[in-house]
Amino acid sequence: MSITWQDGAVDAAEVVSHIRSGDKVFVHGAAATPTPLLAALAARTDLEGVELYHLHLNGDCAFAAPEQAGRLISNSLFTGPALRAPIAEGRADFIPIFLSEIPVLFTTGRVQLDVAIIQLTPPDRHGLCSLGPSVDAALAAAETAKTVLAEVNPRMPRSTGNSFVRFDRVTAWMASDRPIHAIPAREETEVEGRIGELIADLVEDGSTLQMGIGAIPDAALTRMADKHELGIHTEMFSDRVVDLVEGGVVTNRQKNVHRGRTVTSFVMGSQRLYDFIDDNLSVEFYPCDRTNDPSLIRKNPKVVAINSAIEIDLTGQVCADSMGHRIYSGIGGQMDFMRGAARSIGGKPIIALPSTAARGTISRITPELKAGAGVVTTRGHVHWIVTEYGAVNLQGLGLRKRADALISIAHPDFREELRRDVREIRHFVI
Repeated sequence: MSITWQDGAVDAAEVVSHIRSGDKVFVHGAAATPTPLLAALAARTDLEGVELYHLHLNGDCAFAAPEQAGRLISNSLFTGPALRAPIAEGRADFIPIFLSEIPVLFTTGRVQLDVAIIQLTPPDRHGLCSLGPSVDAALAAAETAKTVLAEVNPRMPRSTGNSFVRFDRVTAWMASDRPIHAIPAREETEVEGRIGELIADLVEDGSTLQMGIGAIPDAALTRMADKHELGIHTEMFSDRVVDLVEGGVVTNRQKNVHRGRTVTSFVMGSQRLYDFIDDNLSVEFYPCDRTNDPSLIRKNPKVVAINSAIEIDLTGQVCADSMGHRIYSGIGGQMDFMRGAARSIGGKPIIALPSTAARGTISRITPELKAGAGVVTTRGHVHWIVTEYGAVNLQGLGLRKRADALISIAHPDFREELRRDVREIRHFVI
C-alpha cells in the first residue's frame, strides 16, 4: 500500500501548535488565504506577542478581533477591509512599502520569519507544491521561514512559473477540500464605463498592460476587444484578462520580457479565472520583486500602467493608500509600474479615478491633500490622469498648467471653487 501526502495530514489545531509566543509569522494572502489555519490560530489562548505579516487577506480574520490585541499582532504590508478598523484603533499596524521590496524583507532577514502559514496544491510526482493564485511575497516567506505550516487543498489551481515549494519544506499540514476565495464581479456604473472608454482610447496595439483589480480596470479591459497584439506583465489580474486572451487580443508576442507568456504575481476573481490559470503554461507566476521590478517592466514596449487613486491635488500629488490619517490599502505596486511605464518606450502611466466621492458631494481633485494623506505617486512621477470628464497628461507641465488641466477634468460642480483655491494658494488666474 503506497503512502500519500494525506497520510501525514493532521487537524488545523495541531498544525498551528508549532507557533510559539513571540514568533514572527507570514500569512499567505488574497485568494490563497489559509482561512482554516487562521481560525485555529485565533482559537489559541496561550500565545502572546505573535506578529503576523501579510498582504491583503480574504475571508474571516478572527485574529484581528479586539480580544486578540497584544496576543496576535497584525502587520499589514497592504491592507484590506478586515484590518482597516484595527489599524485605525491602534490594535494593528501598517508597513508602508513598495510591493517590489517586500520579498527582500524576508530574504535579507530584515524581518526574520519564524513561521510561514501558506496554502498549497498537493505535491506532484516531483514533490513540488504550487502556491496557486498568490505567489507575490509568499515564495520568499516559504523559502526563508524556519517552519512552514500549510493547508493542502486539491481545489487550489496549480500555477506555473516560479511558484513552487518543495513539500519536504513543510513541517506540518492539514488537508482541506474547499473552494478558494473568489471575488464576484459587479456591474459597472456609468462613470466607471466612461473612464474605461477613455483609458482604452490611450491603449495602442502592441501595448503591454498592467492593471489592478476593480471596476475601472475591468471597464477598460472590456473595451479593448478591438485591440491587437496586447501583452500582459502585471502584479495581478482578474477575469477580464481571460476574455482578451480567449478573444485573441492578448498574444504577448510583442513583449521583450517573457515573450509569449502572460506574467503576473497573483490573481483574484471568479472560479472561471482560477480554472484558467490551472496548469496553464502560458501564464507564468513570479514573486513580486520580479513582476514589479521597474528595470524589467521598462524593457517591454508601450507599457500602459492603469492604477487608481483616492484623491489628487492640483500639483499632481496622488494619494492612493489612505483617507487622511486612516489607512485604506497600501502603496502596493503603483509606483513600481508608474516608473516602469514611464521608462518604457511609448509607455503611458495612468492614474484613473472618478471625479467625485460620497455621492458627488466631495471632489477627488483637491487644492491640497487631506491631513495625514499619503503621497504614493509624487508630482514628479505623475503622467496621465483620467476621470469621466477627460484624460490629461501632466508630464512637463508647470503648476499653473497642471492646475488648469486637472480642473478641466474635475466635476463641473467644483471647477469654480477649485479656480478660487488656486488663486488664493498660487496667485494664478485660471
